[in-house]
Amino acid sequence: MTVLVTGLPRSGTSWTGKMLAAGGDLVYVNEPLNPQHPPGRCPGVLSAQVTHRFQYICDDNSDLWLPAFRDTAALRYRWLAELRANRSPYDLARLLRYGTAFTLGRLAGRRALLDDPFAVLSAGWFARRLGCRVIALVRDPVSFVASWERLGWTVYFHELLEQPLLVRDHPELLELRSLVGSQDRLAKAAALWRVTRAILERTPGILVTSYESLAADPVPAFRRLYAYAGLPWTPAAERRITRACCHEAGEGAGSGFAWSGLSRTAYRPMDSRRALSEGPRGLTPDQATRIRALTGA
Repeated sequence: MTVLVTGLPRSGTSWTGKMLAAGGDLVYVNEPLNPQHPPGRCPGVLSAQVTHRFQYICDDNSDLWLPAFRDTAALRYRWLAELRANRSPYDLARLLRYGTAFTLGRLAGRRALLDDPFAVLSAGWFARRLGCRVIALVRDPVSFVASWERLGWTVYFHELLEQPLLVRDHPELLELRSLVGSQDRLAKAAALWRVTRAILERTPGILVTSYESLAADPVPAFRRLYAYAGLPWTPAAERRITRACCHEAGEGAGSGFAWSGLSRTAYRPMDSRRALSEGPRGLTPDQATRIRALTGA
C-alpha cells in the first residue's frame, strides 16, 4: 500500500517522509505534483502534465491521473520519457537515481512513499482511488506563516480558483477571492492555512496529525505513524529517527530552508524540540496575534 505524506509546504512533510523511509521499506518520491522543475515535471516519475500548483484530482478527471499514479505507486519508471524531457547533467544524475531506486525497490517488494504538499487538496482521492495511507501534516499557523514570511513566499489564489472542480467540491475556497491580487502576504498565508485545515478535517480516510506532536516527542510519535502506514518498527528505524531528530542544528541555524540532494527536498537533520520554540521567529507579537485571529486558532 502506497503512503502519501502531504500538508501545506513548510508543514514538515519532507522531514516526516524521510523518517518514514528510514526503516528501509519505502522508496521516497519527492513532490511529483510540483509544477516546478526540479523536483516536478519529471515524466519518468509521473507521466501526467501538471498545470497548477495544488493540482486538484478527483473522480471527474481521474482518467488521466489514475493510470499515471498507479505507475508511480508500482515503481514503474519511464526511462525514455524522462530522457526525452530532461537532459542536463543534473537531470541525468536524477534519472539514474530515481530509475535505479524504482527498479530495485520494485524487485525488492518495497512500496512507494509520495511526499507531496501539492496533493493536500486531493488527499481524499489518493486515499479512496489509489488506496494510499494518507498522513496529512498541519503546522501551528503562527509558525507556518512565519516560515513563509522568512522565505518571502506567497500564494496566488487564482491558481486555486481557476480549477472549477476544486471550487465545486470545496466551495469554501470562494472566501479567497477577496485576497486575489493582495500584497498582504501574512493574510494570504493565514487564509490558505484556514481553508486547507477545514478541508482536511472533513476529508474521510486520512490521518491528520500536527507537526508539533511529532517534533515534541518524535520516537513514539513516529512509531504510531509506522503502525498506521503498515510499516515494521525496527531498531534500525528507531536509531535513524533518533539521530535525525536530535541533531544540533535546528531550523534556527542558517536560513531554515535548503534544497538538498538529488531529490531536492527541504529536509535537514534537526533538533526537533528546539525547532518548535523557534517556529514563530521573525514575527512580532502583534503579528502572531493577528494570525491567530485570522485562522481562528
